[in-house]
Amino acid sequence: MSYVFPPPPTVALPVRGSSESFPVRRVYCVGRNYAEHAIEMGHDPNKEPPFFFQKNPDNLVVDGRFPYPAMTKDVHYEIELIVAIGKGGENIPAERALEHVYGYGVALDMTRRDLQGEAKKMGRPWEVGKAFEESAPTSEIVPAAAIGHPSQGAIWLKVNGEVKQKGDLNQLIWKVPETIAYLSGLFRLAPGDIIMTGTPAGVGPTKKGDVLEGHVDGVGDLKVEVV
Repeated sequence: MSYVFPPPPTVALPVRGSSESFPVRRVYCVGRNYAEHAIEMGHDPNKEPPFFFQKNPDNLVVDGRFPYPAMTKDVHYEIELIVAIGKGGENIPAERALEHVYGYGVALDMTRRDLQGEAKKMGRPWEVGKAFEESAPTSEIVPAAAIGHPSQGAIWLKVNGEVKQKGDLNQLIWKVPETIAYLSGLFRLAPGDIIMTGTPAGVGPTKKGDVLEGHVDGVGDLKVEVV
């Protein structure tokens, strides 16, 4: 097959302990999946079914740098556990969902909060606030075969050495198996899909020169400089 121009390279994430990489197909993000974060964003976590938005595969970056984006004055950090899908499917039962997980990682869902807020007021999609270039600094993927399936443990983010976000994976409103089950009823999941599972309370603004350090117990760490 020939193309009118060279196709872009496949986005891939490094895999811990392997020379092979994890190719990324789609990036699904769960909104407001920690109760305290839902409350700080002005929502009642007890009344909402899960909802999703997407980032683009090429928003994922692994070089430890986050270039402060254009057209915004209010960029927020959101630390998250990510799930890497290794086996696809539709209408996956929650009790079988973890069989579809290849591994886990740590990522930041960087958000142009001012642009997202304007979109919310007008009932418009969030992509302008969420799916911009390099908006998802990401760690390596850690195979579930090596660490199991973490369902509890600390998740936190420090900014310039000060803890800003802190929670526990057991505080997820929609746990990983439930999220996969629900999402696979909306979309046909496939190997290479990434699910960003939501962020705990404490989101806030960042600026050039900040150093962001994220951690998920049993999974790993992520260090990013805002440039």
